[in-house]
Amino acid sequence: MRRIFSGSRFVRLLSDWASVEVDASRQDFAERLGEWLGVFDAITLHAAHQSINTVDEKKPSDAPLARTFALEEEFQRVRTALVKAITAGGAAPASGKLVRNPVPQPEAATETDAGYAPYHQRYLDQQRQMALRIDALRAYVRQALTKLSPQLGQLASFDTVMEQMLGGREQKLLSSVPVLLERRFEHLRKTHQLGLDAAQQQDVFGKEMQEVLLAELEVRLQPVVGLIEAFSKEVKK
Repeated sequence: MRRIFSGSRFVRLLSDWASVEVDASRQDFAERLGEWLGVFDAITLHAAHQSINTVDEKKPSDAPLARTFALEEEFQRVRTALVKAITAGGAAPASGKLVRNPVPQPEAATETDAGYAPYHQRYLDQQRQMALRIDALRAYVRQALTKLSPQLGQLASFDTVMEQMLGGREQKLLSSVPVLLERRFEHLRKTHQLGLDAAQQQDVFGKEMQEVLLAELEVRLQPVVGLIEAFSKEVKK
């Protein structure tokens, strides 16, 4: 479990660009999770987990296999839309038209250097879009699980409890990403003095920020992926 998390592309990118030496944790996932939860959280989580183990086994409702495809299609639709929103601002507008939440372009930088502020705002905008659309998708998938079988309904409830407990800490951690990116931005500015001009700096940083956003998107989608996989396995039974 430690290897899986340490190998995350999102974590690896931020670790490299933060230029911070972090000792590998010797704790497994369960131990780290225990540090995040209080006593009452642990009791609530345990009760939610036990409810999955004790629920009566019943024959799943006659849900067509098409419902699995519908969930997968909705997942892909949301993911594709978010990827397009992230990558749309990665290049200059072709005909001078405005691009929603655009990455600041090199030409603008030569006139007025706004520094990191436009990038910061763009990152926050993209995070808000991801949170809104993925939260709605996650609720939609939970509802589908609840309709399929009692056990999957309990899994949906368990996922809700997990989100309530860990959502606040997750948001706090993700809110620190723009701060780490600012360090990278300032590092490239210093590099500018060694031969990297302003246009090259913005091109490099814009691509790197886009890469971080795409990696964060995959992290945010992981709980939904797990729910859909559980739904698919139950249907295939």
